[in-house]
Amino acid sequence: MTRNASETPWWHPSRHADRRPVLLARGRIASALRRWFEAEDFLEVDPSALQVSPGNEAHLHAFRTTLIGEDGAAREMYLHTSPEFAMKRLLAAGETRIFSLGHVWRNRERGQRHSPEFTMLEWYRVGADYTRLMEDIAAWAQLAVQAAGTSMLRKGDLSCDPALPFERLSVLDAFARYAGIDLAATMDARGATSAAALAAQMDHQGISHMAGESWSDLFSRILSERVEQHLGQGRLTVLDLYPAAEAALARRVPGDPRLAERFEVYACGVELANGFGELTDADEQRLRFQEEMAIKRATYGEDYPIDEDFLAALRLMPDAAGCALGFDRLVMLATAAPRVEDVIWVPVG
Repeated sequence: MTRNASETPWWHPSRHADRRPVLLARGRIASALRRWFEAEDFLEVDPSALQVSPGNEAHLHAFRTTLIGEDGAAREMYLHTSPEFAMKRLLAAGETRIFSLGHVWRNRERGQRHSPEFTMLEWYRVGADYTRLMEDIAAWAQLAVQAAGTSMLRKGDLSCDPALPFERLSVLDAFARYAGIDLAATMDARGATSAAALAAQMDHQGISHMAGESWSDLFSRILSERVEQHLGQGRLTVLDLYPAAEAALARRVPGDPRLAERFEVYACGVELANGFGELTDADEQRLRFQEEMAIKRATYGEDYPIDEDFLAALRLMPDAAGCALGFDRLVMLATAAPRVEDVIWVPVG
């Protein structure tokens, strides 16, 4: 995000006085969440941010750095885009309920809802169905507004009452309802996708796209331009059952390999959380990473290494459900702040 040069900097006393009530609410929300986790018998963990691989999703972009050893040898490393790989190693080691509230870094992301450095709340439940995490988030949204001294999540003129039962809507139904797109018609029985079939439907619905865009690119365009704005209006929306092609780290739905146990939670059209029934098949995970990195090379001319130690740990990891929530976004909506940097103590320069 480019700031107007005349804008008062965040550290100026007059502006800090305006920001301070929101920042204090941020602290109360964090404390309320930690108390909730303690009551649920979770352990807070603190994974290292410096990793061999930042993650292997095609459209996530990391910050690279160089680790210099005592012998002077250089090794390329990355700031993590999520603590996922580290936390799953802890599940393999024997932990069963863990959470992390810490900083993550994502390049090419800055705007009203994005900061290149932000706070992520990530948690895992061993032996739980992924739908249990939906209930967790619904409880937290209520805690957040209570801690902020209000009753609604807000963004501009939009509002969402977290006390109401959440709406659960499949991706296929959402695309049909809000974009007139039959997404199932663009996938075969195994989940393989056809960009040409999806592009043809977009043409029919008047949704613009560019030549050569992948199925994933087209999917994201429809989601952002036609679907997201309708989600989380009045109450939370759980967008459930993603196409397997859009869920590199989630297990497939039993009996329907086209779909995966992935969901996202929306409030006021803003994505808050992304959850999975976790994939624990190391061989399938390797194939998915390779497919994602092939897309990344073709699209961006770069890729990231596959973390072999993570794949080795995955063979020991028990069945689990896990989710990541954008903590700054939750605070932003609970305090009705207009942009995410308003709820960050020291924004990125």
